[in-house]
Amino acid sequence: MAGTITFLGIESSCDDTAAAVVRLAVPGGRAEVLASVVEGQAALHAPFGGVVPEIAARAHAERLDHAVEAALAQSGLGFGDLDGVAVTAGPGLIGGLLSGMMLARGIAVATGLPLVGVNHLAGHALTPRLTDGIGYPYLMLLVSGGHCQFLAVEGAEDFRRLGSTIDDAPGEAFDKVAKLLALPQPGGPQVEREAAAGDPKRFAFPRPLLDRPGCDLSFSGLKTAVLRARDALIAEKGGLGVQDRRDLCAGFQAAVADVLAEKTRRALALFPAPVIAVAGGVAANSAIRARLQQVAAAADVRFLAPPLRLCTDNGAMIAFAGIERHLAGHRDDTAMVARPRWPLDEAAAPLIGSGRRGAKA
Repeated sequence: MAGTITFLGIESSCDDTAAAVVRLAVPGGRAEVLASVVEGQAALHAPFGGVVPEIAARAHAERLDHAVEAALAQSGLGFGDLDGVAVTAGPGLIGGLLSGMMLARGIAVATGLPLVGVNHLAGHALTPRLTDGIGYPYLMLLVSGGHCQFLAVEGAEDFRRLGSTIDDAPGEAFDKVAKLLALPQPGGPQVEREAAAGDPKRFAFPRPLLDRPGCDLSFSGLKTAVLRARDALIAEKGGLGVQDRRDLCAGFQAAVADVLAEKTRRALALFPAPVIAVAGGVAANSAIRARLQQVAAAADVRFLAPPLRLCTDNGAMIAFAGIERHLAGHRDDTAMVARPRWPLDEAAAPLIGSGRRGAKA
């Protein structure tokens, strides 16, 4: 079959309401993002210092149809021009997932379009194919607010986990550190901004798990070290000065970058792929990107990072992953269920969030 395949993608797994239209030339062509609409919810959650699931779900229900309408208008297409609908089916907040899936089901029933449920993590993991058209295999560092893992990507549905966080994800740690230092949410960009004017060597923060073999990561203890350093400063000086806060941010960010760089070196040793790619919200951090680029250069492999607009949650990655699954012969029906816990490598031992409902990642 030669021609093009065009999908609508719907993403609502956390606190970004997103819809996009992506077209792929087949066989073997490059993908094109015809439209991408993302409506953030930062202002809604800011007073609470983090994402409130009930507020997020309500906002998705109110905004999703408008996001889809805007994406179609931006692309200049109608439902009759589409070849399918892809929607995030997990992992994520159950209320948000259900909001997106209900809309996608309705569109599929009304139009007769094929429906494809997508793993949110696969959307991030396949982003280098969307943006740069690379082939398999490649090494992926998926690093975001809720997840952190090294993946050997050998196919659209063939992911092998080489290592993962055993507690907090880096983005979660960034947000928690920002909260400890009374910085606005979302915390990642705020910590990065403060760190740019700070001294990363002032505080001797730990580099967790570097004394152990393997590619697993841990950031909870690093967050606690920042808390203790903050409390010591407050006890000594009666409060935090501007430079104190900047130095704490710089030291924390440097520790995260050091850990990710060393674990990336180890992952490349385990899986010497020709490309190392990074995706997820924390991939927008310029200091972390720079360290990972150094690792790739030292290993003489290609380094890829998506445009900043595709680092965070978006509908384009879901549309593209849906196309990949569709071309592999996958179809879903309206009985498809939301999966708040849905690891990419289901054969791997669970590391975080394990329980009756299975592993989160």
